[in-house]
Amino acid sequence: MIDSIRAGLPLKSVTIVAESARMSATEIERIIPRRTLAHRKARKERLSLEESNRLIRVARTVALAFETFQDLEKGRTWLRQPNRALAGHPPMELLDTDAGARLVESVLGRIAHGVFS
Repeated sequence: MIDSIRAGLPLKSVTIVAESARMSATEIERIIPRRTLAHRKARKERLSLEESNRLIRVARTVALAFETFQDLEKGRTWLRQPNRALAGHPPMELLDTDAGARLVESVLGRIAHGVFS
């Protein structure tokens, strides 16, 4: 996986993650700007290392939400609901930074271990 990220993930990866999480255009754009994606598509380029890292971070966190709730729809819903443990932010809004993703993963860990969040 590390080698794939370093080499740059294929653009199709964005579609796969976005469809799996049912991400809106706005949510995708928080991770990889629309103009950047259009530029990469036009030139048939792969994602950069940084873009690949951001996409993997989102995919990892979304997968953790699905695993925690044992239900795709519940996980998708939880990712978009304001959360007190996240200062009222919906988890999906925090996935554009590593610190935000780690905080979301921490809350999911507490939920998985029975600590209300």
